[in-house]
Amino acid sequence: MELTDYIASNRAVAEAVCQRLAHEIDKLGLSATVTYPQYEGSSFELIKDPYTGQQNLCCYWFDQHKRHRLGRLQFNSDGSFYAEYDVSQPHPTKKKWFIESVTAWGQADNMKAEAKLLPMAQ
Repeated sequence: MELTDYIASNRAVAEAVCQRLAHEIDKLGLSATVTYPQYEGSSFELIKDPYTGQQNLCCYWFDQHKRHRLGRLQFNSDGSFYAEYDVSQPHPTKKKWFIESVTAWGQADNMKAEAKLLPMAQ
């Protein structure tokens, strides 16, 4: 399969992952200060799975100037995926916590997501 085939065959799940990450951002109350990940316009590449030897699709999200990577979504050859999207902001209501990122993982029919929080430096 070609890169364009991988991009097309993973589109529906990838868009659902982007929506789930956006939902996690919204739950944190950050929709006004954080851009949402979008499948369209991502940077794509195929990487070889060191365990299976098969190709995995990686999608990278960058800032509007394409200088800083904001996140990554990887589709594994076993049908699973993992996504992480940087938020890098203090938690709006929990003053002792910093939001590093939002993550999503699983498979198309069993998706999980959460925010990755770190204690704020004292």
